[in-house]
Amino acid sequence: MNLSVLAGDSFEGRAVGTSGEMKAGMFIAGKFQAIGLQPKGDSTWFQKFTFVPHAPAQVHHTGDSASLGMALVKEINGRNVLGYIDNGAENTVIIGAHYDHLGMGDENSLWTGPKAIHNGADDNASGVSALIELATWLAAKPSGTTSNNYLIMAFSGEEKGLWGSNYFCKNPLIDLKKVNYMLNMDMVGRLNAEKALAINAVGTSPTWMKVLPDINVDGIKIITSESGVGASDHTSFYNVDIPALHFFTGQHEDYHKPSDDAEKVNYAGMVSVVKYIQQVILKMDKQGKIEFTRTKDATPSSADFKVTLGVMPDYMYSGVGLRIDGTKDGKPGAKAGLLKGDTVIKLGEYEVGDIYQYMEALGKFSKGETTEMVIEREGQKMTLSVTWE
Repeated sequence: MNLSVLAGDSFEGRAVGTSGEMKAGMFIAGKFQAIGLQPKGDSTWFQKFTFVPHAPAQVHHTGDSASLGMALVKEINGRNVLGYIDNGAENTVIIGAHYDHLGMGDENSLWTGPKAIHNGADDNASGVSALIELATWLAAKPSGTTSNNYLIMAFSGEEKGLWGSNYFCKNPLIDLKKVNYMLNMDMVGRLNAEKALAINAVGTSPTWMKVLPDINVDGIKIITSESGVGASDHTSFYNVDIPALHFFTGQHEDYHKPSDDAEKVNYAGMVSVVKYIQQVILKMDKQGKIEFTRTKDATPSSADFKVTLGVMPDYMYSGVGLRIDGTKDGKPGAKAGLLKGDTVIKLGEYEVGDIYQYMEALGKFSKGETTEMVIEREGQKMTLSVTWE
């Protein structure tokens, strides 16, 4: 299967600018060619880009577990992979997923053990596998049955700060004014027992919420958020006024660790997610060119908080408070006694109704302070004492 190949040790974690990334890019290009896509890179399947990282880096993956620093290094060369389905239509839909990951572990890794390959099966071999399946389905559709062309894109450099998608949007290989919308799949391999699928950025067009509630596939329950700004490649397209969606099955204890391996993926769940996105595409095909709308940016920047709890939020949780999906050893949350499944409902005097109130509250504290934290654990309220770092 495509996922197990991309998440195999031979690609060495697919870090941007490495031989493993190049091998993964060649594998994806081979799949695009076999499907019958047209090359849509600079001259072949690839769009090359170069970045020179500077500290501090852009915060990656919303949450205080992100690393805020990056050592100054020499330029890094990456490659997006692009294939095209030309249906002779006026407008084009972009469907994408990032294929890079953390290699042997970098500043974004949450692993505290010895260096090891971060295979990124869910993040994001799952999204690329879904991308290939959707491309196969779309390429088989007769051109007269759709009102859009399709640009299929595998981005690199996402883990470093959306490098590949950002570069494409600044150096587009098609007319962006003719882009109808963008669909982004990042971490779609861990559909949970409740079949909860997060769909982010629904506020980027009024059409999304006219269409999504009417889709019923395999009992999937959608959890939506409006902001077009998030920690994945759809943000780059939102920033150039293109309606976009991000599909996401949630974080987990293996996120950004070497244990994110292929055997932990919910393959049946991935099939359901692909079927769901197919229905989105079919329904959107009847909508014509959709309207773009700006959204309120609900994502705080790194400057908004000076401390860290060292936790992974459960982005699939839709109740009151911030439910914890995991803690990082040695960080304030773990030291205070937080456990996976706990829900933070108050930090000091500040109520925590959701992740955004949580991150806003973080900006009120300073390193070295000790704060009372109210949590719920198995239906019972508890008070823990946390010393900020």
